[in-house]
Amino acid sequence: MNILPAAWESVRGEWRERARAESRLLPQGKLSGPMPWVIAIMIGLTVVATASGLALRNTARVASVDVAGGVTVQIVHGAPKERDRQAQAALASVQSAPGILSARLVPQAELDALVEPWLGTNAGDDINALPVPALIDVRLSDAANQAQLEALRERLKSPAPAARIDAQAAWLAPVFEAIGGLQWLAGGLIALLAFATVATVLLASRNALGNHRSTIEIVHMLGGTDTQIARIFQRSMAVDAAAGGIGGLLLGLVAISLLGHQFAALGSGMMTSVGLGVSDWLIICCIPLAGVLLAVITARLTVLAALRGML
Repeated sequence: MNILPAAWESVRGEWRERARAESRLLPQGKLSGPMPWVIAIMIGLTVVATASGLALRNTARVASVDVAGGVTVQIVHGAPKERDRQAQAALASVQSAPGILSARLVPQAELDALVEPWLGTNAGDDINALPVPALIDVRLSDAANQAQLEALRERLKSPAPAARIDAQAAWLAPVFEAIGGLQWLAGGLIALLAFATVATVLLASRNALGNHRSTIEIVHMLGGTDTQIARIFQRSMAVDAAAGGIGGLLLGLVAISLLGHQFAALGSGMMTSVGLGVSDWLIICCIPLAGVLLAVITARLTVLAALRGML
């Protein structure tokens, strides 16, 4: 019953002893140089860029679902009484149309709130003196298309000649394009940070090889292999990258929290209703692991390539 645990302890002890022996060949100062700090900055920026890209993706997804079947009917008329009459007639006609999930006339209080930033807080009855259209919020059972919009226009020609019908998705098309551009920007920033991390590890590995060149030559004469030497450098890089990755993750999480509070203070439904899901947080938490793996692989390949050219 105790064979497997005993075997595992034996293998682990042998691995530790071999690691200590290899480390004594080329002493490496861990966490003493700038490498952990550089990696922490890279990981922190990557975490922020990834969280921003994921949040933008979630925002666009939720917003597109919300407005896909949304249609707005505007009754544009200078006379308030005629505007209200056509609005009631249009509402009754739309509610009886096929394919309509719901339709409601936007209350006057909501219209006042919409124009309040421009007219002030005491607009009151002066709102009727302005050509503010009556609004009907319509929800279709399916996504709005051109054929459905044309059918609604034909239906409202008689009861509400002043009606204008627009798909809500068309209004937000520039917003979706901007969100898509920001997502591409976040992806490009992540790629640049990964490239910068690789370049930094490559330069650090080459610099370490240059500092220990004479020792490496002696190790080779004593029978040491390139793989053993590379294992020493990659182990040291793994420790530095792990320390930097943890620090960068914490730094990124603080930045995400601050940004989240700033966007929540805007009071915009599109911004405050969308956050990061469980899968998004798992992706973010995997960034330090990916950073460590990238640093270790880069260090190993760099050292092996340099050793082949050195000896």
